[in-house]
Order: sequence, then structure tokens, then C-alpha cells
Amino acid sequence: MRIHLSSIFVDDQEKALRFYTEILGFEKKDEFPVGEFRWLTVGAPGEEDGTQLVLEPDVHPAVKPFKDALVDDGIPFTSFEAEDVEAEYERLKSLGVRFTQPPTNLGTATMAVFEDTCGNLIAIAHRN
Repeated sequence: MRIHLSSIFVDDQEKALRFYTEILGFEKKDEFPVGEFRWLTVGAPGEEDGTQLVLEPDVHPAVKPFKDALVDDGIPFTSFEAEDVEAEYERLKSLGVRFTQPPTNLGTATMAVFEDTCGNLIAIAHRN
């Protein structure tokens, strides 16, 4: 068994697709209509069978309070691996990404946290 899909709640699927592909560098994997929204996934470039991230509309009434509470407490919704957190931090900052935590050595890992423009905090990390 392996993880195939994971979801992140976004306030605007089109804005999320642009951010996750044009800024973070993921590529669109699947897209098809589902009612008024889309089934929309992104994943690492070149990984045809890799884990995909579903850009899930945050329309359920429980989602906004949940997202707001995580952001208010500074808790990332998810984490992505980066080979070099410091270099990725500098690259993303140069593209205008707003960080809430610069690269920080936590002993077993180095981590930075940024806003994804869609209502979430995201960590980038690498095990030391």
C-alpha cells in the first residue's frame, strides 16, 4: 500500500493551479469537471506514478474555520520535501512568495513555512 492522493483545500482552483505549477514547479496531472468544480491534481514533474495533490475546493462549511485556525496558530496544512530548503526559500522569495518562517534548523530537519495564496500555510523541509 502507498499514498496515491492527498488533498489541500483551496479558495480558488484556478489561482491554486497557477501557484502550484508556475511558482512551486509542480505539473498538472488530472483535470476534469465535477459539478461546478473540477477534479484537479498536481504532482512532481516526471513522476507519472507519484503521489498527487488534489486542489480541493474549500466549500464545505467546516473547512474555512479549520483553515483559519491552522493559519492563526502558524501550523502548516502539509509539507513538501526540498533537497535544499535554503535555496528553495531564496528561489520562492524571489518569486514573491511570502514566508511566515524562514529556514530553521529543528535538529532532525530544516524547515521553512510559506503562504500558498489560497488560504494555507505550507512547509518545505529536508531531514538533516
